Amino acid sequence: MKLTHLNEKNNPKMVDVESKEVTQRVAIASGEIQMSKEAYEAVLQEKTKKGAVLQTAIIAAIMGAKKTSEIIPMCHPLFLSGVDVDIFQDDEKQTFKLQAKVKTEGKTGVEMEALSAVSIGLLTIYDMVKAIDKSMIISQICLESKSGGKSGDFKRG
Repeated sequence: MKLTHLNEKNNPKMVDVESKEVTQRVAIASGEIQMSKEAYEAVLQEKTKKGAVLQTAIIAAIMGAKKTSEIIPMCHPLFLSGVDVDIFQDDEKQTFKLQAKVKTEGKTGVEMEALSAVSIGLLTIYDMVKAIDKSMIISQICLESKSGGKSGDFKRG
């Protein structure tokens, strides 16, 4: 199998997407952060010292999607047509699930942008709540689905 990010000398390269077709591309990713009851309640009641945690995490996730090519070496800079972030709460598990949907019309997909959005959003929650609970667990970061492009559609079972 030939790796697309290596040139003929086995040196890293950015894939040439010039000949690829422009298509509508969408990726949805998600992940979770679990925390103590005290931290969870502080987030819900907006009683953390750093402010509105969930709203800040949404903004951070959007920024994370937009900055992906600056932090992932082989990602192409993309014009994103949309980034939509939702946070769902699970009171029983004291968990927040962050989901990001990223769209573009282009020659390469937005899976990494969606995954970056989720990661940065969850890390922002951790950062804003760590004074209350350093034992928080970030987990389950994954691509849920993607559409568009040569490889076709993907949907996690």
